[in-house]
Amino acid sequence: MGEARRIVVKVGSSSLTTAAGGLDADRVDALVDVLAKVRGTDKEIVLVSSGAIAAGLAPLGLRRRPSDLARQQAAASVGQGLLVARYTASFARYGVRVGQVLLTSDDMSRRAHHRNASRTLDKLLAMGAFPIVNENDTVATDEIRFGDNDRLAALVAHLVRADLLVLLSDVDGVYDGDPSRPDTSRIAEVREAADLADVEIGSTGKAGVGTGGMVTKVEAARIAAAAGIPVVLTSAVHAADALAGGDTGTYFHATGRRSADRLLWLQHASTPQGALVLDDGAVRAVVEGRKSLLPAGIAGVEGEFAAGEPVELRDGAGRAVARGLVNFDAREIPRLLGRSTRELARELGPAYEREVVHRDDLVILHP
Repeated sequence: MGEARRIVVKVGSSSLTTAAGGLDADRVDALVDVLAKVRGTDKEIVLVSSGAIAAGLAPLGLRRRPSDLARQQAAASVGQGLLVARYTASFARYGVRVGQVLLTSDDMSRRAHHRNASRTLDKLLAMGAFPIVNENDTVATDEIRFGDNDRLAALVAHLVRADLLVLLSDVDGVYDGDPSRPDTSRIAEVREAADLADVEIGSTGKAGVGTGGMVTKVEAARIAAAAGIPVVLTSAVHAADALAGGDTGTYFHATGRRSADRLLWLQHASTPQGALVLDDGAVRAVVEGRKSLLPAGIAGVEGEFAAGEPVELRDGAGRAVARGLVNFDAREIPRLLGRSTRELARELGPAYEREVVHRDDLVILHP
């Protein structure tokens, strides 16, 4: 951990605000003190910060986080400005300028948006600014939002080719039981998913102002680790120790290699717009043979989707075995079912002599 040069740090709402809403200036300053010190040791840091919605609650007279999207967006609109202003003032104590980057899931899926986001973050770091990333809650809809900034942090870590992801919350790691009980202990390392197979992971934070919890943090850690990025999960009060490579929190070892950015998005951040039902032969070809999906192997189609959108690939029992970007609109597929590409090309033209889902645009969910 101590050797990591480019680090993504994610901090949750509960570590920045009070339960009633509103930013806690002392907490923000304490975090900035740590980040500014580490930044001064020739390391690059990108901060993924929650807190916009929580910061906007009190100014709008809201006693708790609203459940409807419209009021969440209104709170984010007010709170995001307050959040960045607080960071700007706090980093100014160290002569550091802040750059705000707001993302939606759509930005990860569209190649041009994705490339622009990557270039912006790289340029901010190169010019000495401190990038602060948040989900664009003001415009994000249920269909395109990340749902929690933990998953966003994992995707940003992959986007910027980070050497380490640090997830900060109000709990100092993953425990083998309820952390409030004296008979539980912290799990220091996770080398593979099986290490947590018998652990019951809580789903809510203490403060009640965020959308995450330990479940989303562990899932984000798994996403990053599977993409070749080690992860430290600990509490915000131990941020300095985590960034210095100290023995704190839970350390998730990298379990995989870095993959194409769009495939990471496809597996972890996309929302399938429909489904294709595969026959047994097509399931074997796609899952075991890692081959493209051809029209001959499709037994049915569900939902409404357009060419280029993500769809699930399901077996005969309805289990999602893969996810991919489809090359045809949903209305076109029924006349393709069970037919060879050669036959379709003769009848409908050369545009139909192609895969329904190409193997380069496909991820396996259940091998």
